[in-house]
Amino acid sequence: MSRTSVPPPLPPPTSSLRSVGTGKQRQCPTSGTISIGLDLSKMTFGNSFPKVRKLSASSYLFVRWFLEIISIFPPDIKHTKKPFIALSPPKNETTAASGSALPTIRQEATVGPFAVGTVLAWMSPAMPMLLSPTSKIKVTPNQGSWVGSLIAIGAIFGSIPAGKCADIFGRKPVILCLTIPFITSWTIIYFATDVWMLYVARLIAGSCLGGITATVPMYIGEIAESSIRGELCSYVQLNVTLGILYVYAIGPFVNYYSLAIMCGILPLIWFVLVLLVIPESPMYLLKRGRKEDAEKALVWLRGKDYDIASEMETLQVHIEESKKHTGKFKDMISSRATIRAAITVLGLLNFLSCSGINVLIFYAQSIFETSNCSVSPKLCSVIIGILQVIFTFASSQLVDRAGRRVLLLISDSVMAICLGTLAYYFWLQEHGVDVSSFNLIPLISLGVYISTFALGFGPIPGVMIGELFSPEFKGLAIGIVCVLASLIEFCVVKTYQTLLNYCDHGITFAIFAGFCVLGTTFVWFLVPETKNKSLQEIQDELSGKKKPKADQSKNATGSQSASA
Repeated sequence: MSRTSVPPPLPPPTSSLRSVGTGKQRQCPTSGTISIGLDLSKMTFGNSFPKVRKLSASSYLFVRWFLEIISIFPPDIKHTKKPFIALSPPKNETTAASGSALPTIRQEATVGPFAVGTVLAWMSPAMPMLLSPTSKIKVTPNQGSWVGSLIAIGAIFGSIPAGKCADIFGRKPVILCLTIPFITSWTIIYFATDVWMLYVARLIAGSCLGGITATVPMYIGEIAESSIRGELCSYVQLNVTLGILYVYAIGPFVNYYSLAIMCGILPLIWFVLVLLVIPESPMYLLKRGRKEDAEKALVWLRGKDYDIASEMETLQVHIEESKKHTGKFKDMISSRATIRAAITVLGLLNFLSCSGINVLIFYAQSIFETSNCSVSPKLCSVIIGILQVIFTFASSQLVDRAGRRVLLLISDSVMAICLGTLAYYFWLQEHGVDVSSFNLIPLISLGVYISTFALGFGPIPGVMIGELFSPEFKGLAIGIVCVLASLIEFCVVKTYQTLLNYCDHGITFAIFAGFCVLGTTFVWFLVPETKNKSLQEIQDELSGKKKPKADQSKNATGSQSASA
């Protein structure tokens, strides 16, 4: 479907937060004048609920306001906005390095991973509502741990089928179909009358998350140029954090049903505004013998002024190399490159889960309430969400400059220190020591923890999922890895309440800190650097193939010339 054939349902928002809805009409370059009657510059933390509630009365106004808000992320860097999924090239604009068209962002493309973030963060404001005496759904703390952890079980049922279907039917159709579980799960949550309905809804949402984890990084890894592949993959995590911040910001100020509506509308927007216009992966099209379609998709992604001949030739060589294997499980486990890739990705995902990040996201508000922090728990959650967004964006700008390994090492080592500090604070509090003079320690520790997590261990595992696996094994391998990682995530989230019952917060967070130390060691010894390497170069390195000396000399000479 061509871009011009999709009717624009909403006027495109500007990139300035101050200009969003001043209550007066403002000129829009493509759609005349609009007025939504909301002054965001005066929308403080305390009075945000009446404003949001007023907008939620009209779905049209709410959707427009929502797109206005998210359109300011990510900021304009050197007048070039880069996307995470849909690349829309401007005419007659090229990079100095490669001559390829600079991509621009479509704000519609931010909605998909944004919706994923709402699923992850929903537990934080929803759990106190469900545990309150006035809740219409009676939930115990133990049942609440099941509500939080069942998305990991659901991910198991979504990972392998989605990855395999992406190899059979294409990346785009599978991603498109994943919006259906999203919408279904929020519908069940809204109409739920018993806790078992929440179990079902979270299982369905988890299957969708598992499918996205298996397919979206795969898709981005195939459409992106090597020089910006890390940055584009990082934008997935950036928009997940925006979804988390969205829930943290509105959750404490709306009721259970309004929260479900404001989250449930996002996958519908994703379906309508994004997935009907993005192209299929050129690599997938070429694998299916659809060379003409692959060329069209590559032109759409890179721009009309970009010479696609060399890139098409590289893709063809990569595919011919992959045809030496059948893509079956037997061949996959005999491939050295795939085994090394699986160990790397599985290790990163497992240490990510064992760092306790999902526990923090699910139970942020409850953790701050227990810590007796001098700052309001609701405000603490919002601060954590804002820091996560800022540093995830910083990571997207650094990942192709500093490299993957450096950011991972810094991230996990600082996370270990932060969790160790928090564990000691809780241990003192639980042993009767007066910690009132240090009651900002939880906010500072978790603020630095979430910032460094967002800088490295948050986005980079997703980046490497799309980079490390070869095309013939990608769907099956990613599916299996995601299943194993989901099992570990389930165990971590489900046992959190059990650990609190037997060990309290101090020892629980000390255990998470210990896993961060192990994760740092794992990265140091086993995780390869993939910065500025083509997919074929990565496969050669994982296979143990050494680079020809002639190529090494040529690259060294080129680097010296560039430095000069």
